[in-house]
Amino acid sequence: MTASAKGTITSLGRNVRAKSGLNRSILRMGWCTFVCMLEYKMRLSGRFVIKVNPRNTSITSPKCGNVDKQNRWGQAEFRSTKCSLTLNADTLASINQLWAGRAQMLALCSKGEVTLLSWGEDEKLPRSAP
Repeated sequence: MTASAKGTITSLGRNVRAKSGLNRSILRMGWCTFVCMLEYKMRLSGRFVIKVNPRNTSITSPKCGNVDKQNRWGQAEFRSTKCSLTLNADTLASINQLWAGRAQMLALCSKGEVTLLSWGEDEKLPRSAP
């Protein structure tokens, strides 16, 4: 994500100034600080954070389980070579990360470390934006 936007001698980069500013802000961001603050705030509200390994989430088909680099047909398109599932790559990765998080949650529940509550009177509903 923080690769140079300058391009090469034969092919000049596009939106170099905007990309370089984005890259600087990404590198300047303290990711550990962000995660620690997120975990702290979630603990205060009685919730917790599940960290999921993002490896292969954008090349794995949730339909057939096929993991193949050739499933990616460009920057944003996913097309499975086995089951022909076609999705936006970011959408696909978020689906796979959600399922990985749910699997971790179920593992914690089976060990008795976490108790799941359904949405109801016992759990606070998130506030809607004003």
